[in-house]
Amino acid sequence: QVQLVESGGGLVQAGGSLRLACAASSRSFSSHSMAWFRQAPGKEREFVSTISRSGGATYYTGSVKGRFTVSRDNAKNTMYLQMNSLKPEDTAVYYCAASSRATTVLITTTAMVDYWGKGTLVTVSS
Repeated sequence: QVQLVESGGGLVQAGGSLRLACAASSRSFSSHSMAWFRQAPGKEREFVSTISRSGGATYYTGSVKGRFTVSRDNAKNTMYLQMNSLKPEDTAVYYCAASSRATTVLITTTAMVDYWGKGTLVTVSS
């Protein structure tokens, strides 16, 4: 069982930056592929970014590529999402996700997720 706790959300003006963190309870954090998803009001949860167990591979949805950077520190059992040049359309609850499946290198859909955090709200004002 893995417990995930997000932090770092808040209110920021368009063009600003935020850094989200996801702290995992599991000592086997390094054996989990990780990802960030987000859900805006009235919309479905969508994929944002993912990172492999070692951190050597990452992948982003097109709308955040070049603005967001995902990273992880396996020694601290923590994943991060650096968000720059934020836009009002980035406003959403951001969720941390993990997969323990050996066949999952990168998480790109909700069906691939085994564990979810409770989310942190990011609001970008125009």
